[in-house]
Amino acid sequence: MKIIVNSIFVEDQEKALEFYTNTLKFVKKHDVPVGEHRWLTLVSPDEQDGTELLLEPNEHPAAKEFQQKIFADGIPATMFGVTDIHKEYERLLESGVKFTMEPTEMGDITMAVFDDTCGNLIQIAQQ
Repeated sequence: MKIIVNSIFVEDQEKALEFYTNTLKFVKKHDVPVGEHRWLTLVSPDEQDGTELLLEPNEHPAAKEFQQKIFADGIPATMFGVTDIHKEYERLLESGVKFTMEPTEMGDITMAVFDDTCGNLIQIAQQ
């Protein structure tokens, strides 16, 4: 068994698509109309056959409440791995990304957290 799709709740799929492709540099894999929304998935440019990230609309009240509460508590919705966290941190800062935690060493891992502008905090980590 392996993970093939992981979802993240977003307030606006189009805004999320813009941020995740233009700023984070993920690649759109699927964009299929599903009623008033879309089955909209992204993949890493380095692993285009790897795990997909589904940009899931947060329209269900439970999803919206969950997203808002973990954001308010400073809890990242997900984590992405990076090869060089300091380089990625600087690149994202130059792109206007707002960080809530600068790169911080925690044992063998260095982590940073930023606001994805779509209702989530995202953690990046270098092992």
